[in-house]
Amino acid sequence: MTSTSVLSLVMPELILAVGALALLVVGAFGGDKATRTVSIGSGLVLIAAAVASGMGPLGVAFNGGFVADQASAFSKVAIYLMSAVAILLGEPWLRRVGNARFEYPVLVLLAALGMGVMASAGDLISLYLGIELMSLATYVLAAFQRDDARSSEAGLKYFVLGALSSGLLLYGASLIYGFAGSTKFADIAAHVAGGAGQGLVFGIVFLICGLAFKVSAAPFHMWTPDVYEGAPTPVVAFLAAAPKLAAMVLFARAVSQGFPGATEQWSQVVQAIAVISMGVGALAGLVQKNLKRLLAYSSIGNIGYALLGIASGTEQGVQAMLVFMVLYMIDVTGLFACILAVNRQGRSMDSLADFAGLARERPGLALAVTGLCFSVMGIPPFSGFWAKYYVFKAAISAGLWQPAVFGLVASVVAAFYYLRIVKTIWLDPSPGVTDAPPLDAKGVAVAAALFSFPLVLPALALLDPLAKAAAAAFGLG
Repeated sequence: MTSTSVLSLVMPELILAVGALALLVVGAFGGDKATRTVSIGSGLVLIAAAVASGMGPLGVAFNGGFVADQASAFSKVAIYLMSAVAILLGEPWLRRVGNARFEYPVLVLLAALGMGVMASAGDLISLYLGIELMSLATYVLAAFQRDDARSSEAGLKYFVLGALSSGLLLYGASLIYGFAGSTKFADIAAHVAGGAGQGLVFGIVFLICGLAFKVSAAPFHMWTPDVYEGAPTPVVAFLAAAPKLAAMVLFARAVSQGFPGATEQWSQVVQAIAVISMGVGALAGLVQKNLKRLLAYSSIGNIGYALLGIASGTEQGVQAMLVFMVLYMIDVTGLFACILAVNRQGRSMDSLADFAGLARERPGLALAVTGLCFSVMGIPPFSGFWAKYYVFKAAISAGLWQPAVFGLVASVVAAFYYLRIVKTIWLDPSPGVTDAPPLDAKGVAVAAALFSFPLVLPALALLDPLAKAAAAAFGLG
């Protein structure tokens, strides 16, 4: 392959890398006064990268270490656009709290670069490089409010537990390399064509455990509630969306393209993690009073549903996972935008009691929160219902009746805490007058609510074939 061909395949990553370095220089010379300029530039860079991903050529580069296929293109477009939304929410909020700095959009760009590498990883080395590039940027983002003790604690916990997960992942990768003799997914797949030996199974389990941490699946979820509660709210909105999709695509690519001959072994592990995640997310969320912690457990539960798609080991299952993650990303970003939009006397509100009586003061915002809660709950015809429908249908088609039934029960249990939010908004007395919601947060919240219904219905007509084509790239048949 010529150098020109390689450059065209990695053009989205080149745009992000060059853009991040150029904007870093702009910020370094302009200081915090250049924050708005750097933020606008970062948004434009992300949009350019999304366009390059959607329109770029398909192929393999770097001796199989980088794969540009329909799956990577699909996921990168969604990842980069959601990263741009994170900048749209983050820069104005940081400016309002007096903590606006040009490093925020640059860190989002670097995290997006890591996520792009994750989505295109074709071997264990690029897998690890992508994860660590994304993780290092998100560790700093979690602790971005360095004068806030909770933010610093969130960043430290995220970093320490992230290092532990990286150790698990590297140990699994070393076992796989030792027994398969290669780091490339294609070569590993050829080695396990007749089934995986005991050593390789151990390696697969450790690799899955490391990836499960990145998607905050139980029982590797211990960092999630504390980081969600302590990190700046726009950062949490970012962490809950784009990095999860990138990690799930990487998860699906690693197990389906690297170990197609060991599907029975790794599927059992993924099923167990999915069931535990759904249970923890449903039950632990019932007692939460802080909305950010509640959404953390909601995230854990929803990752469990998405993992059911991967556990099915079929093309239909991967398609269901992709549809689920895109729809969930929009819903959860909208919910965090609602939290950003509710302020009293200039102070951000993130407890359930703070939303009491919101319907009488801000009826439009209350309707947006209600619609998004109904969507994440899975009430038809909202987008969350279609997301779960795809996943449960794929799981049942693959014979995973028990996990699917458990997921349905967990979904009913989790509906209680979403209904409690709705009840608080519409029926409880207000503790005080809310400030006028900022236009950026309110706009994202309303847009997400409108997408959850009715825009999701025409959107699914486009999303479904795109996700099907992306899933076909994994070669599951």
